Amino acid sequence: MSDIAILVSTRNPHKLREFREMFEGTKYRLVSIDEVPGAPEVEEDGDTFRANADKKARTLALFSGHITIADDSGIEIDALDRRPGVYSARYAGVEGPGADAANNAKMIEELTGVPDAQRTARYRCSLAVVRPDGEARYADGTCEGGIGHEARGEGGFGYDPWFLVGDGSGRTMAELSSDEKHAISHRGAATAGLLPLLDDLTGG
Repeated sequence: MSDIAILVSTRNPHKLREFREMFEGTKYRLVSIDEVPGAPEVEEDGDTFRANADKKARTLALFSGHITIADDSGIEIDALDRRPGVYSARYAGVEGPGADAANNAKMIEELTGVPDAQRTARYRCSLAVVRPDGEARYADGTCEGGIGHEARGEGGFGYDPWFLVGDGSGRTMAELSSDEKHAISHRGAATAGLLPLLDDLTGG
């Protein structure tokens, strides 16, 4: 039975859905930030994924009185000196529904002429869970892969249609089922690492 409420500090419906899928069968009930009236926007101005995740979780935990989980994640492309990194969500300077398309277009343009062997990349995710008293735990996850030459797949979001998972299958992240994605993704790995820490934090 899911009997412990945990606030998820994200307004991204795709991330919220993935977290809810990964928390199925646990004792935790995930609460959307939209269920917290007046929840503040948190500027992601840290220079690391962990710094941004911590700031979001800490701010919302103190505001709401709920134990809060936040993630910051993104893609690092070796040929682009590991950009866009912490700027992945706002790489092209576009916000809202068109952001994913704009970010992907900028990435592909910058990779024009880069051979396959140099198109290596990885997804990174840092998760923070913070109690209202400020006690915190952290977990990180990574998924190695590369950037393809065409978008494929209907699943996922962000850079997923272009990200070739590093399992040799030739599939993009967007071509995986939800279960397959959670088993190998950066967010899945970070969540798996965080769950026992969350149990510790909640006394379970």
